Amino acid sequence: MISEYLRPPVILVDGSIYLFRGFHGAPNFTNSKGRPTGAIRAVVSMLLRLLDDYPDSPVIVIFDSAKPTFRHAMYNEYKANRPPMPEELSLQIEPLHSVIKCMGLPLLIEDGYEADDIIGTLATQATELGLETIVSTSDKDMAQLVNEHVTLLDTMAGKAFKREDVVEKFGVPPERIIDYLALVGDTSDNIPGVPKVGPKTASRWLNQYGDLASILRNRDHFTGKVGENLRASVEYLPLSRDLATIKCEVPLNLNISDFQRAEMDIEELTKWFNELEFRTLLRQVTTPSTAKFNENTDAIFEIVTDPLTLDVWVNRIRERKKLSLELLAQRDLGANYQCRGIALCADKERAAYLPIDHTDENFRQLDFVYVIDQLRPLMDDREVEIIGNDLKQVISAFASWGIHIEGPLSDTALMSYVLVSNAPGGHRTASLASRHLNMTTIDRLALTGSGSKRIPFAQVEIPEATCYMAELAHTNLRLSEDLRQQLQEEFEDLDLYHRIEQPLTRVLATVERNGVRVSKAPIEKLGQELDERIERLVKQAYDAAGEQFSLNSPKQIQEVLFDKLKLTSPRRTRSGMRSTSEDVLRELVDEHKLPQIILDYRTATKLNSTYVEQLLNSINSDTQRIHTWYDQTSASTGRLASSNPNLQNIPVRTPDGRRLREAFIAGEGSVLLSADYSQIELRIMAHFAADESLREAFEADLDIHRATAAEIFDTPYEEVSESMRRDAKAINFGLIYGMSAFGLARNIGTSRTEAGAFIDRYFYQYPGVLSYMEETKRVARSAGYVETLMGRRIHLPDINQTDRVRRVSAERVAINAPIQGTAADIMKRATIAVDRALTAGQYDARMVLHIHDEIVFEVAEDQVQEVSGLVIEVMQQTANLSIDLVVDTGVGKNWSEAH
Repeated sequence: MISEYLRPPVILVDGSIYLFRGFHGAPNFTNSKGRPTGAIRAVVSMLLRLLDDYPDSPVIVIFDSAKPTFRHAMYNEYKANRPPMPEELSLQIEPLHSVIKCMGLPLLIEDGYEADDIIGTLATQATELGLETIVSTSDKDMAQLVNEHVTLLDTMAGKAFKREDVVEKFGVPPERIIDYLALVGDTSDNIPGVPKVGPKTASRWLNQYGDLASILRNRDHFTGKVGENLRASVEYLPLSRDLATIKCEVPLNLNISDFQRAEMDIEELTKWFNELEFRTLLRQVTTPSTAKFNENTDAIFEIVTDPLTLDVWVNRIRERKKLSLELLAQRDLGANYQCRGIALCADKERAAYLPIDHTDENFRQLDFVYVIDQLRPLMDDREVEIIGNDLKQVISAFASWGIHIEGPLSDTALMSYVLVSNAPGGHRTASLASRHLNMTTIDRLALTGSGSKRIPFAQVEIPEATCYMAELAHTNLRLSEDLRQQLQEEFEDLDLYHRIEQPLTRVLATVERNGVRVSKAPIEKLGQELDERIERLVKQAYDAAGEQFSLNSPKQIQEVLFDKLKLTSPRRTRSGMRSTSEDVLRELVDEHKLPQIILDYRTATKLNSTYVEQLLNSINSDTQRIHTWYDQTSASTGRLASSNPNLQNIPVRTPDGRRLREAFIAGEGSVLLSADYSQIELRIMAHFAADESLREAFEADLDIHRATAAEIFDTPYEEVSESMRRDAKAINFGLIYGMSAFGLARNIGTSRTEAGAFIDRYFYQYPGVLSYMEETKRVARSAGYVETLMGRRIHLPDINQTDRVRRVSAERVAINAPIQGTAADIMKRATIAVDRALTAGQYDARMVLHIHDEIVFEVAEDQVQEVSGLVIEVMQQTANLSIDLVVDTGVGKNWSEAH
């Protein structure tokens, strides 16, 4: 940040705005005597950051006067809406003023004027002297001061505002901000604006007419209610403009050149900080600048830039047998990582950041190879516990650097996931810190910016990067202890974490690094055909509609289908628009050919963008492999998710989907072996339901859907038609997901009455299933969660809701989650067991894909029969169900042939 400004600029700090912001935004800290300290802590922390960023600059802190100002004399109602200052805030003002003076900073208050006016006056003086000025504030009114010599800086948010930033935020340049504020008004200051005129309208008017005076001269040209409001506001708009204008000619006894920063009075600061119990802040002003601090903890965050200090840290970790890691590393398409920095933490007292490849030239940086060589013995040590959030990435990164992590893993994301899989906010460090430690971590975007102005984290200055990265490592160390204790209190044993999730992390890291070989040619050919198909469908849609329109615009589709073609509009979206969803279009295919064309178009464009383009962009050019990412913590039931790219939803039954799967191939001398559980969720339901009829059907090795059809349609098993089987299959799987008669009717194309009758006959034939569902809902209502066979809990916050829609939805989850979750747990166990068996047998075989109930292996051709038998045996013995698990396997040169 420092390098963005000409040094040394004059720093003018809006003390009042930060005082209020600190009071309302920072935690409500008190010392042990009950004295409020939160606002003081927030302002002092911000000032210390400014002093660190601008060591040679004069820094002046300005506060509002407690007495009425000239604006009150102009307008009696000025700020009349504001409530009295809370006592908890007023008690902090005098101590804060004293602390600022002890910091050696000039403090300025002028009766009759606001801080804005004093800042405007000083900024004008500085500009006249040829000095650059930074106004540290978050007050939007200050935008009127910005010019080529004056910049606004919101220190707490880390956001700078120059002229172009003001235009981007407000839609008008700084010289029009006063007119802008007059038009929109200010409710906090009780400055009246034009009713119904907001920021967009105000900026549009000013850009069209130039200024407020021109708008008023042309007021009769404005139509509608807003025009009436403008004309009704003519009398008081000049007053609003005067109230919004910062006075830049305050008669001060001193000039800007008279203000200089003095030395800190460490003795007096020590007294104040001890009284306020700011132990970390005290260390910050008395410790060399190579250490950084965070007010959330008493820990010291250290920048490590030399080999001797790194050696001290390695010994510290070795002694404590604990290493919390946070990597700043980027993965390429080949699952190799480029490291920019590493944060380390071994205890609650200190954390360190090792900058390796930042652009900041103010600090020496360590050599990557040297750092890795020093860390290698720690990773090889089976007694050193490795702590982090998403350790799969850490394992993969170190593997790409030639290091295998041997020690036990404590992954805070997985611990949280086992504790409450669907926890609000997810399982990243920031969310966990908020929920479990009641702390707010540094926002990464506050350092990098966002949108078009976002910078790579490697361009963040090293001191700021240290605070962020070291805080993450330190926070995860604290979280690991807290979450471990909660898990021990919540569960009788920790098998789910220690025997499933934790070892699975290592296996998935290997699967990701293995990748799956992909041939570009079939995908490119399909992409070309899809482009041609999409072009044909667009032309067909134009012909069917009799006009051109955008097939990507729901609004235009509505107009064509319902206004022009007068098709039935069966339902509306939540926003009141006529729905053009897939379900609606399917209901309309018999009325006109256009709905089917739109459906075909959507299918083709989704296939092209979601699969063809993403797959082609994800192939590593060196290995011709795709290395997808697997996420263990995204689905509440325990299922894995795949991303970058998502390989789990590639269609399996459509011709286009099969062609995509043909592109996934084995390497030379190898074949693909696919192994998947047959009807695993139905077998689990039969186990939970303990239904004799279902059990007998599975034990007789019957086609379960045909057997179900025979019962509910009262037809001999051998005479069941394909349509009967299809409907029975919809019922079997629909009921697992808690489908209602209405949903089933839509799914199989029948009436709700008939669908209800099917369900009644199903439950008559399989009464155990109905009993399971009712008992599961009862237990869920009592406990607030349901469990899988392995003890995974899926919490249901809406299960006792009075809102019927939310309650029924939670009941459907309650029915399905134990089944789907148990299937996921079995699959995870199988993945671990098969990996161990292949490793123990030293087979030339490796996992390359993990797709819900299916694992795909790349196996040497001469070993495939033996490996296939081993995989079937291991997978079928993974869980002890009352219904035997069945594994189907297939072999082929590509995925389509194998499955």
